[in-house]
Amino acid sequence: MMRNVKISVNQFAVIVMIFTIGTTILVIPSGLAAAAKQDAWIGALLGVSLNIGMVCLYNKVGSCFPNMTLIAYNEQLFGKWLGKLFSFGFIFFSFVGATTVLFYMGNFVTTQVMPDTPIQAINVLFALVVVMGVRLGLETIARAAEIFFPWIIILFIVLVACLLPEIEVEKLQPVYSSGGGGLVRAALEVAGTSSLPFIVLFMIYPVHVIQIRKAKKAYLLGTLFGGLCFVVITFLCVAVLGTKLTERLMYPSYVLAKEINIGNFFERVEILIAGIWFLTVFFKLTFYFYSFVIGLAQLLRMDDYRPLTMPLGMILVVYSLVVYPNVAYMSKFDSESFIPYALTAGGLYPLLILITARIRKKTGQAKA
Repeated sequence: MMRNVKISVNQFAVIVMIFTIGTTILVIPSGLAAAAKQDAWIGALLGVSLNIGMVCLYNKVGSCFPNMTLIAYNEQLFGKWLGKLFSFGFIFFSFVGATTVLFYMGNFVTTQVMPDTPIQAINVLFALVVVMGVRLGLETIARAAEIFFPWIIILFIVLVACLLPEIEVEKLQPVYSSGGGGLVRAALEVAGTSSLPFIVLFMIYPVHVIQIRKAKKAYLLGTLFGGLCFVVITFLCVAVLGTKLTERLMYPSYVLAKEINIGNFFERVEILIAGIWFLTVFFKLTFYFYSFVIGLAQLLRMDDYRPLTMPLGMILVVYSLVVYPNVAYMSKFDSESFIPYALTAGGLYPLLILITARIRKKTGQAKA
């Protein structure tokens, strides 16, 4: 099942960068402002440093199984039944991630762009595109990411350049007033949203990426550049909107784009800037769903994953409508429950894999 599929190092770097930006660029400034106030951008920088550390861990873990996916390696490392249990936990994490991202998309469109459209219609249409992409396969998704990536960068540069005149340095002061605790919490929020979900990429990395040594460097660079994008957005949100407004808004970066006004001519371009988010969220959701489908197919020993895409896509849509009963529940879950959950799945789990693999390697060498 897709054993011979390979993507280039550049394609993998683009995937990592887009996955890092994903939902982060739209929703994370609000949480960072709540945790670190005007130091939110500093917390974002610390979060990027934490992301780099996590990718170094993932590179070491990926070296343990260069020719197989995480699902296949689980059984080899932990045994049949315990391996299946870990695989099921990984698959469930991918599924939950996909449903929450789909909810974000539907909620954003119905609250900010088309308020009279039911969220069910938005989720169904978006999920259909995702299912179509997964059915076409990894190579198609990677090539599509390469095609759309320049447009994401162009829109981002336009956003930043147009907002530079609106910056008010006073809104960034006093610096380091939130203390170390606020900055640590902000860094954990960044990692929970951007780097800890990288665990799902073990279904394509390293087994489907050529030149693994170069891919490790691409992993780090993609994470770094993607992280710098949301650091810039967080900085602009605080410097233009202010801490209190950024903290209150659900999608501060979208409201930030509304502040663009050049000569009363170039204005009201926020929906074009929202294109950044539509594209990055599509690819983030696609790889969540891809890991969910491929992982389940490998767990069930299926030769072809495609028959699963449509029924699992239907389940995805239904669960995306109930995963968050309301926005208040979403805010509380994201700030209190998701970070420990992501740390367990994206931090402790790969660390356990690495430790177990090294113990078994030493034990095997001792026996030899």
